[in-house]
Amino acid sequence: MRHNLAIIGFGGMGSFHYKKLLKGQEIVCTGVWDIREERREYAESFGLHAYESLEDLLADESIEIVLIATPNDCHHPIALQALAAGKHVICEKPVTLNTQLLTEMLEAAEQAGKLLTVHQNRRWDRGYRIVHQVMAEGKLGEIYRIESRVHGAHGIPGDWRQDPKQGGGMVYDWGIHLLDQAVMLFPEAKIRSVYATLNHVTNEQTDDGFFVDLLFDNGIHYIVEVGTSHFITLPRWMVMGRDGTMLLDNWGLEGKIVCAHGEDDKDVVPVVTAAGLTKTMAPRREDTIQTLDIPDIWPDIGEYYRNITAVLEGRESPIVTPPQMLRVMRLIQAVFASARTGECIPFEIEIGNE
Repeated sequence: MRHNLAIIGFGGMGSFHYKKLLKGQEIVCTGVWDIREERREYAESFGLHAYESLEDLLADESIEIVLIATPNDCHHPIALQALAAGKHVICEKPVTLNTQLLTEMLEAAEQAGKLLTVHQNRRWDRGYRIVHQVMAEGKLGEIYRIESRVHGAHGIPGDWRQDPKQGGGMVYDWGIHLLDQAVMLFPEAKIRSVYATLNHVTNEQTDDGFFVDLLFDNGIHYIVEVGTSHFITLPRWMVMGRDGTMLLDNWGLEGKIVCAHGEDDKDVVPVVTAAGLTKTMAPRREDTIQTLDIPDIWPDIGEYYRNITAVLEGRESPIVTPPQMLRVMRLIQAVFASARTGECIPFEIEIGNE
């Protein structure tokens, strides 16, 4: 069954949906609204209808779904208008800027009987899916620490992402993805505490990087770090367990899994350094470890829109749910609160954010 969709905001991400993500889907983009004339003309070059205004788009009864791909501060008012007009709404991430605004959006969707969801596309990242599978297979033993990092060296982008009033900054830009991945890896665990610092290397108005330490109630420390002034990058993923470690080095996901194997490593040859010997930090003997290949996983991002289609036709539940959206938004607020106060912020167990 065909479902017509219109895109509000035909910039980089909005046009990516049309050119890549919607290809071969039963959800079909037929029109676009953008405040910039050149982007409307660009949409028309693909044969799309460019609406004269947002109101014209929302008045079109042939449009069942709208995708909001505008700057972050516009998501909330546009979503409320679209829901009031009887449209299902997909928002680019972050869905909005705080839990109060998100709650208003969810209440409006419930009153209208329409779907409101967010495009959490990084759930289909290869690295995230590899980490999920390796953990599920138990290859590393009991996990005690995960480190998830994204590093670049070009500074924060020079558009609206530099403006805090428009929801700029790396916490909203990349943090919303990496923190969503964190809570989805442990959907049944609660977060005890959040500690965060923000970077302002190239931009004093908004964060151009950050560091977050999440402590889950299962004892796992989960590190999330984003930097835009890193000229030597650290691994994209490090997953550490009692019986092994996995490294995924970069976007190409070169890496390896090293696990304990065979007899215990009791006879350690000390490492000689200029300042003395160390047995504690000496490497394990080769006969006590096993190096494994990284799983060959290639997720299908097309699953996102196939799920939306199935939701609209009553065959499935949404992949990205309101409780998940609220949990990540609460987490974003805790990150900002910790960075502002310099304190470790108690989270779900202590303050009851279910």
